[in-house]
Amino acid sequence: MNPLVIAHRGASGCRPEHTLESYALAIEQGADFIEPDLVSTRDGVLVARHENALALLDADGSLLEATTDVAERAEFASRCCKKSIDGHARIGWFTEDFTLAELRTLRARERLPALRGTAFDDRFTVPTFDEILALLDEANARRPGRPVGVYPEIKHPSHFRKLGLPLEPPLVQALHRHGGQGPRPPVFIQSFEVGNLRLLRELTELPLVQLVEDEGQPWDFSAAGDPRRYADLLTPASLKALAGHVQALGVHADLVIPRRPDGRLGAPTPLVAQAHEAGLAVHAWTFRAENRFLPADFRRGTDPAAHGDLAGCLEVFLDAGLDGLFTDHPAQGRRAVAARAARRG
Repeated sequence: MNPLVIAHRGASGCRPEHTLESYALAIEQGADFIEPDLVSTRDGVLVARHENALALLDADGSLLEATTDVAERAEFASRCCKKSIDGHARIGWFTEDFTLAELRTLRARERLPALRGTAFDDRFTVPTFDEILALLDEANARRPGRPVGVYPEIKHPSHFRKLGLPLEPPLVQALHRHGGQGPRPPVFIQSFEVGNLRLLRELTELPLVQLVEDEGQPWDFSAAGDPRRYADLLTPASLKALAGHVQALGVHADLVIPRRPDGRLGAPTPLVAQAHEAGLAVHAWTFRAENRFLPADFRRGTDPAAHGDLAGCLEVFLDAGLDGLFTDHPAQGRRAVAARAARRG
């Protein structure tokens, strides 16, 4: 089976992330899965945003990051507030303080304007998870031989559960409504926390993915005073334990092939082989075409926004045995996977 091409937040290298237009373009570009990050509105509706923040300010009140135009909307100025999200202080506007009807009035913006421009700003809306699934249903009805799957990430599950807005039940209900039940459905559910994946295993038989950072620890561990870190999840014994309730790891690419001090790729780690030995697939993130994100040996020129040799970088990672890759540029991911298949005959 060829490695999966997972469209990270849609075709987010070409359209503002987490918009229906970004997901639709990813499907056109040949993605096997589209990946929405899910958060909740105040009235309990799942919507797609990378974080629950709609816009963030720095300490002096300057705009730090925005995926919507909320900071320019005078009617929502009073919604700006300071919160602690997974132990980090944040100032901004947050989805849980808006109803779906209020979110409908906002417009999506490019999260990385310095690299990707603003040509599509304010043209698209914030989609609900049900709208994303409906988009997939329509696309898959047109191409029954090769259905595109959905790979939702549950964002800040402990935070939302504490607010009385747990994300897991409505997620599972939505997936089951849209035909996500069955022995081999085109679905993966992912989370950086550990406890909510165990909870999900009680709610559904759908495949689960443990996300793993290259440093730090899961927030639910931190909140509970558990000293274990992400690295502790990757020992051979821990991988076998994870395989009791998850089907795959979603790992930072540096855990597969780390970067050397000069920014170039080093030698592959044993992680992929060890995960496979435990019965787990390995999906790595995130592969982007801009020089700013590429290892030094695959950059072209000095402009951080210019595209480097993503194809060459993906070739190296695919040869390391990945079962899937998250990319902002699914067309390039599809070409890389096709080229690998051609090389292997």
